[in-house]
Amino acid sequence: MGRSPGLVDVARIAGVSHMTVSRVLNGHPSVKEETRARVLAAVEQTGYRRNSIARALHGDLSGTIGVVLAGEELHELSKVLRGVESAARSAGYWVNLAAWHGGTPEELAETFNRLIDQSVEGIALIADRPLAADALHRVQARVPVAVVMSGEVDNERLGSVEIDQVAGARMLTTHLLQLGHRRIAHLSGPARVYDARARVRGWQEELARAGVRRTTPLEGDFTADSGYELTRRLLTRARMPSAIFAGNDHMAIGVLAALHEAGVRVPDDVSLVGFDDAPAVTHLVPPLTTVRQDFTSLGASVVEVLMAMLGGGTPEHRRLTPQLIERSSTAHPPLPQPDRAVRLRETHHA
Repeated sequence: MGRSPGLVDVARIAGVSHMTVSRVLNGHPSVKEETRARVLAAVEQTGYRRNSIARALHGDLSGTIGVVLAGEELHELSKVLRGVESAARSAGYWVNLAAWHGGTPEELAETFNRLIDQSVEGIALIADRPLAADALHRVQARVPVAVVMSGEVDNERLGSVEIDQVAGARMLTTHLLQLGHRRIAHLSGPARVYDARARVRGWQEELARAGVRRTTPLEGDFTADSGYELTRRLLTRARMPSAIFAGNDHMAIGVLAALHEAGVRVPDDVSLVGFDDAPAVTHLVPPLTTVRQDFTSLGASVVEVLMAMLGGGTPEHRRLTPQLIERSSTAHPPLPQPDRAVRLRETHHA
């Protein structure tokens, strides 16, 4: 062949995928015995096994993928990494971790190159978008790269996976609209963060679709403290909303505390929704209606995209749909809106 044999050569001769060859060589139990025998025969024919150590030492294929952690605000990182590791192992790959804490595109490329020098075949980047977006726009790597990051990745050479934040916000807004709410306030995360902007967009789009007048969102920072303070501001208004869409579950916890202090009942007086389905929200009083993001599937999906690229496929851009989780923090508006607003205002000022 004029070069050291590779997994692609074995796959071609055996008539299977690059991923299946990796599974056989790593002893994965899910491969049929007939397929395993064909792959091992192709390994024998090409001499791949005999040369694999030498090829790894020379920076060639190794059965390893690199994972770069980029940023300080990588929420639910353990779940994402669990999905990455499990999917990589199923594909017959080991994982090699590295970190990049911000800087220039050249510094990100250097992080990639150090992994490539250790013979990784591809790289999955788990990125904090404000940190990585500009660097990714210009980065070029010598191996396939797929990215876990909210928002569009402005580089056609990279694959990507994200959870659809707009769809999640629309689900929550639709849920409230179907219950009969028409004054739905949104307490957003920081506008610099893609997730926050996308959730505002989904809320606004669904209100517009229903012909409901939009209000300006109140901007917080995704913390419980900001949810608390923004809700205290809402309580000073002449008309309270009948429902509050908190930018995430942490903010919803602050909202719930502020409403409780003011004697405003959830969901009797005001319905409340969050976003993320954090583990503790089932123990709130009342348990929180929210949107669940499957971070383990997110990690597994980026490996699937990377495997397809390693097999010669074009970069894929996946958008995973979150799941609406209905609990008892939402209900129908209990009273006609004008009467209800007066009662809430009197309760707050008592």
